[in-house]
Amino acid sequence: MSYPGGNINLSEEEIKYFMNKIRLRKLYEDDDIVLMTAPNEDELMNIILDLLRDKPMNLREIHTILSGLASEDKIRKALITLSENGFITMNSDGRYVVLGFVSEH
Repeated sequence: MSYPGGNINLSEEEIKYFMNKIRLRKLYEDDDIVLMTAPNEDELMNIILDLLRDKPMNLREIHTILSGLASEDKIRKALITLSENGFITMNSDGRYVVLGFVSEH
């Protein structure tokens, strides 16, 4: 899948896979609709860590997966906090990786 102005290296299948991994609290569900809460800051950081454990990603890739759940600014803030707390780092190609974790990709 090609995104304008982006350095997004995710297939449509990968995007669907990662979106399906995200679990949020259900507030309401019926035959027509499912209403879920948006993640708070801690939940967002945990979601991002889970994504990065599967595959190193850059900000745009993470935002593509989390669009509709969190703004780019909130994602950036979560990435900065995770980095400052020693959970992740950015590698030489601009992708975030979990420290001490070897990805299978």
